[in-house]
Amino acid sequence: MLFKGMMLLIKVAIGQDSHRFCEEENGKKLILGGVPIDGCPGLSGNSDADVILHALTNAISGITCVNILGKVADDLCLKEGITDSSVYLKKALEYLKGYKIVHVSLSVEALRPKLAPHIERIRENIGRLLDISPMCVGLTATTGEGLTEFGRGSGIFCTAIITVQEHVTNL
Repeated sequence: MLFKGMMLLIKVAIGQDSHRFCEEENGKKLILGGVPIDGCPGLSGNSDADVILHALTNAISGITCVNILGKVADDLCLKEGITDSSVYLKKALEYLKGYKIVHVSLSVEALRPKLAPHIERIRENIGRLLDISPMCVGLTATTGEGLTEFGRGSGIFCTAIITVQEHVTNL
């Protein structure tokens, strides 16, 4: 509850990321939203190349103005060998002081894999990582009618929009 004359600050940010698939024989596992997905090659990149967590991390950077997937993640990956994108997301959350994520909307464009069987697990995992209800994590998928390289199967593209509100404890 807010008192008369008080304002609750709300911010919205967008982030996106994309990666091409590795060669099938590479053996790299596909990870989306922190969830391993069978039946599809992994994505090319120094890290696990989790486009969903990368897009989400970039959206948080849009709120905090700290570019995590630049130098911070590169240092974690190249100097410390950390390739788990959930670690980069947790690092981004450290800069979100004074704000709480209240909603996430994710849109994935890809021909493969079929995401429908994995959507609930991804939403639950992202909710856990962000400490919000999975009901506050929207996830949609499209092939975009094959109009882009992602819709034709070359890789995966993800857009993330987050809504945060000022964390108010004492009113």
